[in-house]
Amino acid sequence: MAIIVHFQPTGMTASKYDKVIQLLEEAGLGKPQGRLHHLSYGNPENLSVVDVYDAPQSFETFGQKLIPILAGQGIDVGQPVVEDVHGRVTG
Repeated sequence: MAIIVHFQPTGMTASKYDKVIQLLEEAGLGKPQGRLHHLSYGNPENLSVVDVYDAPQSFETFGQKLIPILAGQGIDVGQPVVEDVHGRVTG
């Protein structure tokens, strides 16, 4: 079952977000298996993120690689809100 994951991290500026995306790309993790959608939004001084994954296991696997990269940039993701997806419309 697909899940939606909502992060409201501490310390994630637009420049830090861009750096994390760069580091993920360089590590071959820019398009993790099972991630269906990724969005960042909000105040450029304190961005939030929403991801949709095909299954909780995909999120957990990627999270193990993502968290150290975020911590290296001084970003604390805190505890994400994870919910089951009820419906999805594309396009």
